[in-house]
Amino acid sequence: MPLGFIPVQKTEKGVICLIAPNTPNFERKIADSMKLPLGSVQKALQLLQEGNTIPFIARYRKEVTGKLDEVQLRDISRLFEQETKLHERKADVVRLIEEQGVFDDTTLQVKITTAIEKAQTLSEVDDVYRPYRKARKTRASVAKEQGLLPLYLWLVEHGQEHHGDEQVIARYAISFVNEQKRVLNVEDAIQGAMDILAQVVADEPSVRRYLRSITLSQGSLCAKGPDESISSVYDMYYQYEEKLSKIPHYRVLAMNRGERDGVLKLSIVAPEREITAYLNREFNRSSSWLLDRIRLALADAYTRLIAPSIERQLRQELTQQAQEHATVIFAKNLRQLLLQPPIRQHVVLGVDPAFRTGCKLAVVDETGKLLAVDVVYPTAPQHKITEARQIILRLVEAHHVSLIAIGNGTASRETELFIVDCLHAYQESTGQQVPYIMVSEAGASVYSASDVAREEFPLLDLSLRSAVSIARRIQDPLAELVKIDPKAIGVGQYQHDIAAKTLDDQLQAVVEMAVNEVGVDVNTASWRLLHYVSGLNKTTSKNIVLYREQHGRFHRRQDLALVPRLGAKTFEQCVGFLRIPDGEDPLDATPIHVESYAIAKQLLKKVGAAQDALSDEAKRLALVECLRSYNIAALSEELGVGVPTMEDIITAFAQKGRDVRDNLSSPTMRTDVLHLEDVYPGMMMVGTVRNVVDFGAFVDVGLKQDGLVHISQVANHYVAHPMDVVAIGDVVNVWVLEIDQKKGRLSLTMRKPE
Repeated sequence: MPLGFIPVQKTEKGVICLIAPNTPNFERKIADSMKLPLGSVQKALQLLQEGNTIPFIARYRKEVTGKLDEVQLRDISRLFEQETKLHERKADVVRLIEEQGVFDDTTLQVKITTAIEKAQTLSEVDDVYRPYRKARKTRASVAKEQGLLPLYLWLVEHGQEHHGDEQVIARYAISFVNEQKRVLNVEDAIQGAMDILAQVVADEPSVRRYLRSITLSQGSLCAKGPDESISSVYDMYYQYEEKLSKIPHYRVLAMNRGERDGVLKLSIVAPEREITAYLNREFNRSSSWLLDRIRLALADAYTRLIAPSIERQLRQELTQQAQEHATVIFAKNLRQLLLQPPIRQHVVLGVDPAFRTGCKLAVVDETGKLLAVDVVYPTAPQHKITEARQIILRLVEAHHVSLIAIGNGTASRETELFIVDCLHAYQESTGQQVPYIMVSEAGASVYSASDVAREEFPLLDLSLRSAVSIARRIQDPLAELVKIDPKAIGVGQYQHDIAAKTLDDQLQAVVEMAVNEVGVDVNTASWRLLHYVSGLNKTTSKNIVLYREQHGRFHRRQDLALVPRLGAKTFEQCVGFLRIPDGEDPLDATPIHVESYAIAKQLLKKVGAAQDALSDEAKRLALVECLRSYNIAALSEELGVGVPTMEDIITAFAQKGRDVRDNLSSPTMRTDVLHLEDVYPGMMMVGTVRNVVDFGAFVDVGLKQDGLVHISQVANHYVAHPMDVVAIGDVVNVWVLEIDQKKGRLSLTMRKPE
């Protein structure tokens, strides 16, 4: 009868076998799980351990890693960290068990260390450790204190021989009756032995592993709510059940929130018939009287000891997986938002809507410099509305405003109507049309109260800073949004239900990726933007800004080496991501690293290009055309450089001065307002994707509320996830499916009607 770790007599043999670190195994496991060449993983880990940043490795060490990108490198780093933690836990568990003297028995030592070494997860390691963990007093521990362990062992060894003879078992059990130990009769003794049996079964790793597996594959997550007459946002979950293997991640988080809010009660419904059959098949081969007692003990082992802990583990795993998935969704959305193309060369009037406190206004010039601020009350009495219109028109005319950015928060609809009325009046009087654009104001209030905002505008009222942020995030979304806590930007899915540290780490990585992908003008960037650059931190970023203020603009990248506390390693990591437009060396305006300048200049000489080929647009285009006739592999071999680096140099020549964001869809500008009453089923509209979640995409079509394109409506073919088709910032054609005037909801489709 395989009852697991039955206590045995200690021997004097056996040597502790600690699990030693095996880095090559770590690397092989990571390579296999990611389907990557082992050499690429090994080189990536070596570069990381040498202090290189992920953006630097991804951009400038492609030959070494086999062109691994940032996402792959971050996954390698994360998986290596997980494997390291797993190894540390294994070593810790081996030590803890060894300290109890268990490994004095060589056979048991081999069994335990082998099981630990084979464990793939922390929960599997803990399953092995479970029988040896110092636990609180249990029914089994009480039974052992009562001296009933020998009875349990006898029943395990001889119970089957006497399975039909209750008297034989009773005669042996009566010897364990002891009033001082509160074993008052044979029934107490047998029950104590069954309590030990239940604990042993519950502690058996193979049992817990199987029951976890069958519960996950066949069990369901069940939600129950209050009386159906009590309405809440969780109505659909009042009587809800869904297979654990199929439940969507976002639904797990929604149900968890309902439970935290005290509205729902969640539980896991396991396949108990299959579980009971398994336990009796594995552990109960007796019959008659003893069979019934063991059956009850096995049922007790499951309901009292196994089921609650498995439910906790599975709920925790489901939640962790859902949080990780939601974090990925948030990260992808955030990246798309940060990489929205800037709208350049506009004087922008930013408008932060409000009812009682009035609309805050801020005018910024083409560089983002603040020109003027004001407050208007467009929803107040008539004389205030007239005054508000005069202020708007005066600001537009005085500062030659060419674009108005309106925040989409509270009172945005009323403010939009007012602004459109003002713009119509301006067009009638001047003949000039000024467009406007609706802007997500998520995070603007967070920015306005931040240290960054106080540092930028120490004398400006807090409420007016948000209007500046709204205006600037149109001119350069990346430069402005990096000043805001990513969680406050509001492009996630249940982001408030995600572990704060997990979300923070992932989102900070996304911001870093976006900043380094775009590059930073070292002569205009704030320290807040600079500190996301590869290799830089808060101190070195501030030192760059301070050096710039004291010595004037940087003319050459090499001058960065003069910045205090910016050493050789930091210089190597950051310099390729810092740009100097119109500097002394045209290469300083490109993503070409200074370590490759010699190769770049040899290439120019090789193709007969003039020294000013990158400064003169006509010559640059001629250079690019000339390079198309060359074999890159042959050029790389001749100049002694890897093909990936050569490809990047040529790409830099072709795109000098271009922003990678220029290839994306620009935000939609408007000149008139749209009412829900103007919309009808089948109507075709052009909108901008504002958010993408598991169940669809939210599209701004010019109404107060974004319309929802359900996942089933994003394409004419099957779509696994909306992100496979659309991303934040995409300008898309949609058709109206359904209008709910009462709730102000709009259902849209991207499937063109026939």
